[in-house]
Amino acid sequence: MNKISLIDPKNEYNDWFNSPFYHKLYNNRDYSEAKKFISKLLNYLSLKKNSTILDAACGKGRHSIQLEKLGYNVTGIDLSENSINEAKKSENRNLKFLIHDISKPLNIKHDAVFNLFTSFGYSESKEKDVQILNSIKQNLKKNGTGVIDFFNIINIKKNLVPNDTVTKEGIEFKISRKIEDNMVVKNISFIDKDILYSFKEKVNALTLKDFKDYFNKTNLDLIKVFGDYNLKNYDPNLSERLIMIFKNK
Repeated sequence: MNKISLIDPKNEYNDWFNSPFYHKLYNNRDYSEAKKFISKLLNYLSLKKNSTILDAACGKGRHSIQLEKLGYNVTGIDLSENSINEAKKSENRNLKFLIHDISKPLNIKHDAVFNLFTSFGYSESKEKDVQILNSIKQNLKKNGTGVIDFFNIINIKKNLVPNDTVTKEGIEFKISRKIEDNMVVKNISFIDKDILYSFKEKVNALTLKDFKDYFNKTNLDLIKVFGDYNLKNYDPNLSERLIMIFKNK
């Protein structure tokens, strides 16, 4: 049996997220949940119709699509070519998708920048996190609104499932999880056509305090924190999510 394992840390992130196997494992993303969350979020933010929104790390565009349907001009960016190619099937005059690194500014100012569904913190370097936030800042108009939707690491630590197996499209994905070097590490292995594959996801175990430090460094103003997709107030011990609303000063 042949074995393929990612060994180059510089390419590890994009090789997995650009892999067709990534989309097979996560093919059950909840579009109805995304629709409800986006509606509640926009109602809270009171963004004017036709405002420009950048969906940073948009994946296949499920949030971007809902944003455009609600009357906004949306650009979705992601490093995954496979994801963007899929998202482009939904493009129209007010909805565009680009292959682009979120740590690099587009040099276009937007009314809002969204970074949703834990699409932040995938570099072991905290400097890279700050670079991404600076890029978000440069993509925002003055007094523009930013949103970062991250997991609540306190909840993750309390409820971490060390091992499980998920079967999708005839492939048995074996998944192990641990917290190591202040990162949430997920190892994914599976066999397809007699080839053993091994991939890894690593996300910085960031707390609300970590994000507050980041916002101070980038001169962004944190104005509200929610704890779930129904926009209930954040409770560090109970909330599943860490949804932060901030402004570009």
